[in-house]
Amino acid sequence: MSSPEDPQGANAPEGEGASSPDPRNQDNGNPVEPQISYAPVTDASRSSGGAYSSTVSTALVPAAKGGGGGGSTPPPPPPDSDDDGEEDGMLRMSFLEHLEELRSRILRALGGVGVAFVVSLTFCNDLWRIVSAPAVGALKALHYKGLNGGDPTLMQIAPMDYFNIVWVKLPILTGIFIASPWILYQVWAFIAPGLYKRERRWAAPFVISSAGLFVLGGLFGYFVAFRYGLTFLLGLGQSNSVFPMVSMVEYFDLFVDVILGIGLIFEMPVLIFFLTLLHIASPSFLIRHSRYAILAITIIAAVVTPTPDIFNMMLFAVPMCGLFYLGIFASYLLVLHRERKKFPWKPVLRWGGIILLIAAIVGYFLVVRHGYHFVTHWPFLKR
Repeated sequence: MSSPEDPQGANAPEGEGASSPDPRNQDNGNPVEPQISYAPVTDASRSSGGAYSSTVSTALVPAAKGGGGGGSTPPPPPPDSDDDGEEDGMLRMSFLEHLEELRSRILRALGGVGVAFVVSLTFCNDLWRIVSAPAVGALKALHYKGLNGGDPTLMQIAPMDYFNIVWVKLPILTGIFIASPWILYQVWAFIAPGLYKRERRWAAPFVISSAGLFVLGGLFGYFVAFRYGLTFLLGLGQSNSVFPMVSMVEYFDLFVDVILGIGLIFEMPVLIFFLTLLHIASPSFLIRHSRYAILAITIIAAVVTPTPDIFNMMLFAVPMCGLFYLGIFASYLLVLHRERKKFPWKPVLRWGGIILLIAAIVGYFLVVRHGYHFVTHWPFLKR
C-alpha cells in the first residue's frame, strides 16, 4: 500500500501497485481516454521518474476513436490557415537574386527584340513605304506637288539619313511592336514571385490586354491622330504661300513620338485595373475625383503632344479620357467579382447589339445610296 507521500505507488514492491490499473480509468470495462494537462516539472518529479510531470483527468473526455494507450500524445495542431498557404506561395529572394533575375529578364526581352529586329530587316523598304504614307497622303490632300511636279516626297538632308532610319531605327521600332507581348511577359515574370498564388492567375490577361492595348494605341495613332494632325500642321502655311520641305529625319522622329506616346497612353485601363487589384484605388474614388483626373490628362496631353496647338492636344486628350473611364469600368467588374456579384451582361449586350445594328444600317445607306466609300483615315467615310 502506497504512502501519502507516494500516491502512485512508486516505492511499492515490484508487482504491487506499480502495474495495477487505476480504477478511475475504467467505466464498466470500457476504457476512457485520459486528458493530459501539463504542469511544471519540479526536482521531485524528476527524481520520481516523471510521476508529477503531468496530471491525468478522465472525467471530461471519453476515449477517442482508435485510442489505445495513447493518452500521453498531445492533440494535433490545427491546420494552417489560408494566409499561411498563400504566404508559402510567395518566393523568397535575396537582393542579389533580385538583381540577377532582373538582369536575366532584361536580356531575354532584348533577345526577343533582337529576333524581331532581324525579321524586320527583310521588309525595310516596305515598312518605310507604310511609315511615309501619312506624309505623302497629307501633302496630296493639300495639293502640294513634289519635284518636277510629281508626287510629294520627303527630303534626305544628310548622306546617312536613309540608312540610319530605314535600316536601323525603323526595324528597331517595328521589333518593339512585334515583341511587345514577349516584353510584357518578362515584366510579369519578374514581378510574379512577389505575388500570392491567387494573384498570379492574372498573368495571361495582363500580357494579352497590355500588348493588345499597346498595339491598338499604335494603330490609332497611325490611322487617326498622326494623319489628321499632320494634315493640319502642314496646311497652316498654305495660305501664306509656304511650301513644306519635310526632312525624313524630322518626320520619323515625330512619327515615333506620336506612335509610342499613344501606345503608352492606351495602357491606362491596365494601370487603373491593377491599382484596384492592389487596393490602392476604387471605382467610387475614381468617379468622385474624375474632374481632377481629366485635368491631369489634359496636362499630360499638352506635354506629350509634339506640337503646341490645341487641336493635336485634343487628339490625345479625348482618347485618354475614354480610356480612363474604360479602366473604371474594368475595376468595377473586379469589385463585383470580389463581392460575388454579377454584371448584367445580357441587357448591356442586347442594347449594344441594337446600337451596332443601327450604325451598320446607317453606314449601308451612306455607302449605297449616297456614294460614300471607306478610307483608311478619319472619318473613314469619304464621298
